[in-house]
Amino acid sequence: MRPLTSKILGVAAAVLLTLAGTGGPARAADAPYDVLVFSKTAAFRHDAIPAGIQLIRELGAANSFTVTATEDAGQFTAANLAQFEAVVFLNTTGDVLNSTQQTAFENYIRAGGGYVGVHAASDTEYDWPFYGELVGAYFASHPAIQPATVRTENRAHAATAGLAPAATRTDEWYNFRTNPRSSARVLSTLDESTYSGGTMGGDHPHTWCKTYQGGRSFYAGGGHTQASYSEAGFRALILGGIRYAANRTKADCRPETGYTTLYNGSTTGWSQAGPGSFANSNATLTSSGGLGMLWYSAKEFRSYSLKLDWMTPGDDNSGVLLGFPAGSTPDSAQTTGYEVQIDATDSADRTTGSVYGSQSADIAARDAALNPPGEWNTYELLVEGERLQVLLNGVLINDFTNTDPARSLTSGYIGLQNHGTGDDVSFRNVRIKELGGTTPRTGPITSAGGKCVDVSGASSADGTKIQLWRCTGGANQQWTVNGSTLRSLGKCMGVAGGSTANAAPVQLSTCNGSGGQNWAPGTNGSLVNPQSGKCLDANGAGTADGTQLIIWTCHGAANQRWTLP
Repeated sequence: MRPLTSKILGVAAAVLLTLAGTGGPARAADAPYDVLVFSKTAAFRHDAIPAGIQLIRELGAANSFTVTATEDAGQFTAANLAQFEAVVFLNTTGDVLNSTQQTAFENYIRAGGGYVGVHAASDTEYDWPFYGELVGAYFASHPAIQPATVRTENRAHAATAGLAPAATRTDEWYNFRTNPRSSARVLSTLDESTYSGGTMGGDHPHTWCKTYQGGRSFYAGGGHTQASYSEAGFRALILGGIRYAANRTKADCRPETGYTTLYNGSTTGWSQAGPGSFANSNATLTSSGGLGMLWYSAKEFRSYSLKLDWMTPGDDNSGVLLGFPAGSTPDSAQTTGYEVQIDATDSADRTTGSVYGSQSADIAARDAALNPPGEWNTYELLVEGERLQVLLNGVLINDFTNTDPARSLTSGYIGLQNHGTGDDVSFRNVRIKELGGTTPRTGPITSAGGKCVDVSGASSADGTKIQLWRCTGGANQQWTVNGSTLRSLGKCMGVAGGSTANAAPVQLSTCNGSGGQNWAPGTNGSLVNPQSGKCLDANGAGTADGTQLIIWTCHGAANQRWTLP
C-alpha cells in the first residue's frame, strides 16, 4: 500500500475539493491512493455492476485515487493486494475466493487494508467466518424494489456527513440475518414503517462502519438499481466509504449504544449565555459572535460519556465546557470548570484536544486522529470523578485529572462555546451516557485490531488464559469495569503470580484485591497495571485467535491499545 509519506507535494496536494453532494465547505485533496474493485459473482448477477464500476472510476478521477476493476479472483495475492489501500466488493455474490485467496485477503486486512462492501457484498461467502465478521452482517431476504425512508444516524462520517437526517429513495432493501449494531457503528437505518417487507423491526441498520483486526470496513446496503449510481447522495456515500476504508479520513466507528440525545435539531433545554449566538439549521448548530456559550441548562451531570460531532471550516476557535455551576458566565465557566479546546493551530495547551490552559493533548496521537478543516470530527469526553479523558474519532488523545481545589469535574453543566466573530464552528448530534458514578459497566474489551479480550474456553478456573479472540458476544468476552478491576465469569483479570516482569501472562483468578488485579486506563488507549507500571499487551504484537495477553513495558503500539465498555 502506498504510505502516507508518499503524498505528492506542491500545487496538486493543495487543491481544494468540494464535498460531493454536500454543498458544504471545501476540503484538501487526499494523498493519492489505489483502489481495487472486485465484482465477481457466483450466484445472482446485478445488472448495476457496470454502473457501479463507472461511478467509482469517476470518483477516483476527481478525488486522487486510481481504480483497477476485476472479476479475476487470482488478483487476491499478497503481492497484488499490497498495491491497494482499499478493496471494494461491488455486488459480489456467492463463493468468489478459494482458501488461498481468502488467506491473502485476511492478511491484507490485518496489515491495515480497507474493505468496502456494496449491497450484495453481504450476499457473499457465507462459509467464511472472517468475511462475515468483516462485512458485519449477512443478507437474509428482500422485498420488491420500492421507495423507503433512510434515516441518517451518524452525520459525522465522511460517507454520511452531507446527507439529510432523513431522505426517501428507491432501492432494494435488504433484511439481514443479524443486527450489526453490537460490533459496528451504524450510520443509517431504514424506517420500516415507510415501506413493505422489512423484518428487522424498529432497529434496521442499513449502512455501517467498523474496525476489524487492524483494518477498516464500510458497508452500504443500497446499490441494487442502476439509477442508484447516478444519485448525488449515493455517490457521496460511496466516496466517503472508500476514503474511510483507505484511511484518508478518520471516524469513530466503535459500536455505540445507550446514549441520550441532548441536541439533534431541537434546542429544548439549552440556553445562551453571553454575546453571540448559534444558528440552528439542518440539525446543525453553527456559532457566530461571542464570547458566549450555549449551555445545557436542563440538567447537571456527574459521571458520564459525552459525545458530539464538530467541524471547523478553517482556522477557527471553539471548545466544549464541562463541570461549571449554574449561572456561570462564558468566562467563569473556564475558571470553575474546564474547556476541551477546538483550535488546531493554537499553542500546545490551547490546541484541539487540550484541556485549555491545563494540559496539552498527545499531539502526535491527536494529529493522527484529526480530520482537517471542512471535515467532521467526533469527541468523546469521558468524565469519571475528577478524571477527564478526551477521545478524538475514537482515539484517546488526553488523560487529565483535576487537582485544582477551585474547580471540580465531579458535577456541573456542559456547554458549547461561540468564541467570536469569524470563529464559525459547527456542532451536531450532542449525546450523553450517564455512568452513575462508580456504577460498574459491562461489555467487551476490544483491541485496536477489532478482536475481543477472551477467557479461554469460557472456563472460570483460576489460572485460565486470557487471550485475543474474534468477537462472539459470549459471556467469556463480557467484562465488568468495577473500580480498578476487570471482571468476567465472576473472577478478575490479573497478572500471574502478581509478577511485574515483562511477558508475565495475564489470567483469570479469584478476585483478591491484590495489585496484580488492578488496572487503570493510560495514554493512547493503554491499560496499565499500576503495581508494575506496565501495559496490557498482545504477546508479540499478535492478532491471531488465541494470542496470549501479557504485561510489557508501555510503548504505545497498536497491540497495547484497548477500548473498554
